[in-house]
Amino acid sequence: MKRAGAVRTSTGAVEPLATDAVQLTGGLLADWQRRNRTATIPHAITELRNAGNLDNLRRLLEPSAEPYRGRYPFLDTDIYKTLEGLAYELGGDGEPADARAFFEEAVELLEQAQADDGYLNSYFQDPDQAKKSWEDLAWGHELYNLGHLIQAAVAANRQLDDARLLTIACRFADLVVQKFGADGAEAVCGHPEVEMALVELYRETGNRDYLTQAQLFVDRRGHGNLKYALMPAEYFQENAPFRELPSVIGHAVRMAYLAAGATDVHLETGDKTLLTALERLWDDMVATKLYLTGGLGSRHSDEAIGDRYELPSERSYSETCAAIATMQWGWRMFLATGAAKYLDVFETVLYNAYAVGLSLDGAAFFYDNPLQRRPDHEQRSGAEDGGEPLRRSWFGCPCCPPNVVRWMAQLQDYLAAQRGDTLYLGLYADARVDTGAFAVRMRTSYPWDGEIRVTVERAPENEQTLALRIPNWADETELSINGTSADHQTEDGWLTVSQVFQAGDEIQLVLRMPARAHGSHPYLDATRGAIAVARGPLVYCLEQQDSDAPVDDLLLDPASVTAARTTKSPIAPNAVALAVTAGVAPTPPNDLYPVLREPPAVSSPDSEVTATFVPYFLWGNRKAQAMRVWLRQA
Repeated sequence: MKRAGAVRTSTGAVEPLATDAVQLTGGLLADWQRRNRTATIPHAITELRNAGNLDNLRRLLEPSAEPYRGRYPFLDTDIYKTLEGLAYELGGDGEPADARAFFEEAVELLEQAQADDGYLNSYFQDPDQAKKSWEDLAWGHELYNLGHLIQAAVAANRQLDDARLLTIACRFADLVVQKFGADGAEAVCGHPEVEMALVELYRETGNRDYLTQAQLFVDRRGHGNLKYALMPAEYFQENAPFRELPSVIGHAVRMAYLAAGATDVHLETGDKTLLTALERLWDDMVATKLYLTGGLGSRHSDEAIGDRYELPSERSYSETCAAIATMQWGWRMFLATGAAKYLDVFETVLYNAYAVGLSLDGAAFFYDNPLQRRPDHEQRSGAEDGGEPLRRSWFGCPCCPPNVVRWMAQLQDYLAAQRGDTLYLGLYADARVDTGAFAVRMRTSYPWDGEIRVTVERAPENEQTLALRIPNWADETELSINGTSADHQTEDGWLTVSQVFQAGDEIQLVLRMPARAHGSHPYLDATRGAIAVARGPLVYCLEQQDSDAPVDDLLLDPASVTAARTTKSPIAPNAVALAVTAGVAPTPPNDLYPVLREPPAVSSPDSEVTATFVPYFLWGNRKAQAMRVWLRQA
């Protein structure tokens, strides 16, 4: 059995590889997957059992059981996301504790709970619920539930050759086509997600009704087809037709899922008007609305994307689910265009805005991901009372933890792609890539250093091309082929090597990784006059534990950042930290708003300290203290 990846399309500029074609063999990404297998998945299964997610389905079979548990109508999706991740793990080399039993129990319950007409939602099927199915599309999340069910079903079919979930998903999808198809109600879901799932179901089954339905949902949005309340039209991306949206807007996860689904529709229909809109929205997002970490969503209010340049550090929402949604959109844009710039953002999100959502031990989560924590900060992650001041083991709205589970399990699906005789290595990791005719082995310690060795294990007799992505942060690169330095040029972010390869040929790419200082656009008020530290794809931060002076009093200049030396991380022994010399500003006056009678004096240090900056994704694994990504500029 050949295990196909999460996105299977042959219609774009490049084609994704099957899951079997890429194996993570070591390094950070393989460590993340091992942690997912041994810690996060068993933890998630325990939490789902304790929270009653399976009991909600069981109640449909045993009406005398306890009432529906939980506040939200979309809690089935936490089962579906977990099942999607489990499909990858059960189809691979390892088997997490309790994974097989949970998978079988959940599938059996879903088979039995599904209504005769195909409908499936434990909240609305509950006999004690006041609301009826399809009564509130804005907040009911029924189609959102279907979307995650489909993605779990497709994963189970591709990874395990197990069609039971696919049968369930198709029955539900057929009901949706009947109810909301071309001859049905002109409606959309309040939470986009089903669009990309329906396209993937079309790819898996060949049933074009599913693609048509996805296209209808995209085209209907912004035409008054959603009866909403509580939140404005912008929250639901209902303020304008998709192609006319002026910018990414509203609830961040909804926006990115909608854009990912629209990209899928473009991939399968060739609708260039969609691609034009998608490219415009993406470019505007990256230029004006994305955090340095790749986080999307600057407002706790409505979990929303803010105005252009509205990017406050301490109130950054940057929901972990939004990070995953942004990567899903970015990957599809890469498939559609072949452009490296989408993988540049994908990589930034992966190592920063996404990775920070999970603790070092794999059993605690951030829901929102700020870029600053003040010394007296009290608000807990997830906007819930009590509990730990940093990451939590679970949430009342636990959408992020199982999303982390499924995404971590499928990381290998996003490393490489191909087009004809060209193999694209888009992300760098210790991995083996085998397209059948062409097999290579990557060895690297990336993202801790920028040396990548690609050894050819098998090659056909005709000329092949290796396309190596040169990240947009990489100013200095070196290339050698079989130990001999080679001239090279980069075009649109790709360095290409074309030749008739032999087994044993080695291509060495070196991406120089000095620490670098980032400023921000002058319109970005929150970080004007501040400096952030990065190295390679990693954004760094400073926790109070690693500075002898208060982090709020430290001053940086670009020269001190570029002169930083690498050192061992105080949190994770295999991680690279940065020792940076920082000035310490004098104690400021107590006036919150002093009267200025002349230009304010530029801060100058009265002493210096050496502070240890750690990768942003590792912060919050120790005692809760102050943290900053952006520090004052000297």
